[in-house]
Amino acid sequence: MAPPRPIPTGSPSSRRESIAGLASSFAASLVDPSPMAQAVLARDIADLTPSDIEAESAAASYHSAGILTDTDALGDADSDYDNTGAHPPYLYRRPSAIAYGTSRPALGVAPNHGPALTKEELIRSREAEASLLRDNHLLPPKHVAAVTSSASSCDAVVAPRQLGFLGTLYKRMFSPRRPLDPAEEERRLQANGVSSASSTTVVSDSEPDEHTALLASAPAPDAAPPGNLDDQWEAAVAAGQIHTTWQRELKTIATYSRSLIITFLLQYSINITGIFAVGHIGTAELGAVSLATMTASITFYAPCQGLATCLDTLCSQAYGSGHRTLVGLQLQRMCCFLLLLSIPLAGIWVFSEQILSGLVPERETAALAGLYLRILVFSMPASAVFECSKRYMQAQGLFTANTYVLLIAAPFNVFLNWLLVWKMELGFIGAPISAVITQWLMPSLLFLYVYFIDGSECWGGFSPRIFSNWGPMVKLALPGMIMIEAEFFAFEILTLAAGRFGTSELAAQSILVTMTSTTYQIPFPMSIAASTRVANLIGAKLPEAAKICAKVATYMGISIGVFNFFLVYAFRYQIPVLFTDDAEVIELVAQVIPICAFLQVFDGSSAVASALLRGVGRQEIGSYANLAAYYVVALPISFSTAFGLDWRLPGLWFGVTIGLFLVTVAEFTYLYGYNWNRAVAEAEERNLNS
Repeated sequence: MAPPRPIPTGSPSSRRESIAGLASSFAASLVDPSPMAQAVLARDIADLTPSDIEAESAAASYHSAGILTDTDALGDADSDYDNTGAHPPYLYRRPSAIAYGTSRPALGVAPNHGPALTKEELIRSREAEASLLRDNHLLPPKHVAAVTSSASSCDAVVAPRQLGFLGTLYKRMFSPRRPLDPAEEERRLQANGVSSASSTTVVSDSEPDEHTALLASAPAPDAAPPGNLDDQWEAAVAAGQIHTTWQRELKTIATYSRSLIITFLLQYSINITGIFAVGHIGTAELGAVSLATMTASITFYAPCQGLATCLDTLCSQAYGSGHRTLVGLQLQRMCCFLLLLSIPLAGIWVFSEQILSGLVPERETAALAGLYLRILVFSMPASAVFECSKRYMQAQGLFTANTYVLLIAAPFNVFLNWLLVWKMELGFIGAPISAVITQWLMPSLLFLYVYFIDGSECWGGFSPRIFSNWGPMVKLALPGMIMIEAEFFAFEILTLAAGRFGTSELAAQSILVTMTSTTYQIPFPMSIAASTRVANLIGAKLPEAAKICAKVATYMGISIGVFNFFLVYAFRYQIPVLFTDDAEVIELVAQVIPICAFLQVFDGSSAVASALLRGVGRQEIGSYANLAAYYVVALPISFSTAFGLDWRLPGLWFGVTIGLFLVTVAEFTYLYGYNWNRAVAEAEERNLNS
């Protein structure tokens, strides 16, 4: 760890930046995974046998050929791109690693240096660059308007398409293109030797491309032909000609968010289907499911997801090094480690009834929760393997594979719960049996995807080397586990507190947690999309564009929070009916929902604020703010109001709402005074170091 730097006594802004830098250096020394991951990778490469090296070289050559042969997809202007990174893509970065499907989605420690991009990702990068160039009138439109031909001339005159009132209004409000500045266009035409009076809308018969003259005007006879897309982009950025609009950023974030929201909701549905299935059996069963889910999250799911975050770095760097089969080696190591870890943790689940009886006064609830966990223990190996396999696929840029798996597994899980709980009348035990079958189905489907579709190039078979290099791997995984475990424990501990009030309060707590976690699956994926977009723009050296994107994301987060507020409050008596028929539980939930409705606004806002901090490389600020808000503010207020003032269940949620409000204020206060040019400089330094 580097020695601490002195804090100067200059202006407030300089002191603020110095303090921020000091915090950043501390956080980097704690969670920066890159140097350790590089050491692990170097050892693995040194251990490669000659046959392994030959196989790796063949795989790498095939991968490079797959990228370079598809010149039509990348465009002729980019045919000189090679996989060595001579012309690096600017406007694409993979989303941060996500542990989704839990009651409160968590972010792991994202790698600072990602792997080489796939062919599809390179295409998306080029499309994003060309799209921004077109928005700023630096490239001709992608699609030429209606063209009329003349028999006496080989030229064609563009006939502008007539738009109606609604079409014109829509174009003015939502068109991503910047309004054309006549003075700026006049200067540009004069620079090309064309006057505005002589400029026309005449275009040639050929399809326009990157080499077509600006705005399809006649090129100057002695004008030099433009360079390829990389040169055009770099020249435009250096000249300060790249600007964005709120319409462009709104469209981009919405497009990025679609698949993420679907994926989050699908995987979370696997968790809550059991609650829907057993809720109408009885109040004790509904509370038991919540208690069992909380125990499973704290004792296994959170540690499993936290430890697996190290694969985000290890697999990414192995993939980027060109040694593809080392990705599979890292997968095998973590799977073995988690399977060994699950043995003692399984003992906690087996004897959970005795443990929970000392924490929850209701004996029946503790017994049912223990029964749920004893059945769920059979899903531990499948959960561990699937959590690692997701990282294996993400390192290769195959994000859609997990979505395809969930599109099959989630509906099947609903069918299983209906079949076992109600049709076959197994009752309460049908829910954990359905969960076990679904948990085993997901890694099986992912295996079939790898075997028959894509992802097998990184699998080099089973190797005895999976039992080496465990020490650095575990050391690299611990920070991610501690962070995610802290986030899980701080929120889920309220379930234990609710259990102290009785069965009805615990059942109501189960409904409230499920409701708030479900609504959180909308702003959180959107915030990930915003974080990725901001990081892209920062990496492309466009700080002003990043600020516009941040503003759009902020308004989107607040809008989603307000929408959830009205939705939850308006249906405060209808929502609990979906879970239970007990009148007392329904009334308890309806009493607390007004507080949870206000929480929705701060939930959406804080999700966006944390995402923007990740986008500018200041994720440690959000982590510190969240942990401080939960443990220093939220939990003490919750326990004081719930037990001290006897507010009971509303008091528990009051503290959480206050904590999220303070998180939102703290994070946006930091962002308001943040130097975005500094973020660009730091991103450039990271790219050079990589």
